[in-house]
Amino acid sequence: GTIKAILWTILLIYGAFVAYKILPAYVAEYQLADKMQEQARFAVVNRYPEDQIRDSIFKVVKDLDIPVKREEIKITATQDVVRIACDYTVPVDLLVYQINLHFTPSSENKNL
Repeated sequence: GTIKAILWTILLIYGAFVAYKILPAYVAEYQLADKMQEQARFAVVNRYPEDQIRDSIFKVVKDLDIPVKREEIKITATQDVVRIACDYTVPVDLLVYQINLHFTPSSENKNL
């Protein structure tokens, strides 16, 4: 009975550790996708140039410590539509196993 309790405790602690390592990557991806949506909305109305949109998104990427280079942020800005997308992978070391979390946040907003 004692060994079983110890194993369950170790498993529970490891589960909390995995959540501690993985959840920040998902939260950062959600915040980036939210900022992309917001920027697409403003950019289509205010007709922001692609470089201004890219700089704004890249600032958020740096603040969130997301491994994306400035040139990897893809922007398409016309008078009718603004599309923002990027593609990145976050390596997560779980002590006994390493996983790569792949994210592709994107946003599109059309002019009314």
